[in-house]
Amino acid sequence: MTSLVDQFRDAARAAGATAADADLDAAGHYLLSRWSEPQRHYHTGAHLTAVLEVIDKHAGLAPHPERVRLAAWMHDAVYDPRALGDANERDSAEFAGGLLATLGVPDEVASEVARLVGLTAGHATGEDDPDGELLCDADLAILASDDEGYAAYTAAIRQEYAHVPDDAFKDGRAQVLKALLELPTIYRLEPLRAAWESTARANLERELKAGPQPG
Repeated sequence: MTSLVDQFRDAARAAGATAADADLDAAGHYLLSRWSEPQRHYHTGAHLTAVLEVIDKHAGLAPHPERVRLAAWMHDAVYDPRALGDANERDSAEFAGGLLATLGVPDEVASEVARLVGLTAGHATGEDDPDGELLCDADLAILASDDEGYAAYTAAIRQEYAHVPDDAFKDGRAQVLKALLELPTIYRLEPLRAAWESTARANLERELKAGPQPG
């Protein structure tokens, strides 16, 4: 079975990276170390793997799947639950552009990967952006989980925000849920929308009605 580091090296190479394999592997290992940081409970290597699996399964829907894969690797590379607003996404996008440049990825491609990473702040894409749509749909795939999977997801999110009092977390989480429900569609790509939309909306509406469990 291909390892995650092998997958990163292959994606970087497909995106035009000119660095030696050893340097690409080192970058992959470094990224995995970031995904393993102690403050993470949901935004872990398991989430990265899940996002990559969706991208791989539906790679034919995107013109540049290697860019989408790299954006998946980078989209939570910077993750601090105490950060405000979209700081994590902005910092992750900046990090992506810098890291890919050091690996010899062409500037245009590195900038595009950084742009894709930035989309995960609000999961709002333009009308003709299949690469962005695949990344955002893959990132939100968890919302269409079965009851057990969705409960595990919400519990892990609450763990990441354990420093936030229950009332404040409830208000903040409600804002997130409402923003997702107000999207024209949670999933943009037709096969994923057909498979996941109704389940995801039911999960979000149920959580919004019930409120998060106390931390």
